[in-house]
Amino acid sequence: RLFDLDPDLLPLFQYNCKQFSSPEECLSAPEFLDHIRKVMLVIDAAVNHLEDLPCLEEYLCNLGKKHQAAGVKVESFSTVGESLLYMLENCLGTAFCPDVREAWTKLYDAVVKAMRRGWDTLPEGV
Repeated sequence: RLFDLDPDLLPLFQYNCKQFSSPEECLSAPEFLDHIRKVMLVIDAAVNHLEDLPCLEEYLCNLGKKHQAAGVKVESFSTVGESLLYMLENCLGTAFCPDVREAWTKLYDAVVKAMRRGWDTLPEGV
């Protein structure tokens, strides 16, 4: 879904300087699947620390810095969030009611807000 929403994200996923010629090639690459596992670990950490999200602040801020250094734009996180909600809706079916959507949206927004601080803390010109 991610590359359907924004095909321009494909060049961000390069491993060992390899450019993927298609979203399908990227989606089947072991390195991309590993990246997805890492994304899900971040989501899992946020869910497990729901009552104390500030304890993840430094980690998420540093993760934001890493993403900025890799050329990711903050705006791309809304596309990732939309893809996450799409996946949840497809997996949960009717259990993905408006309240569940709202809860996941709030959680994801909190994660992205913390990651955005990584952009805000870098000096100009870096």
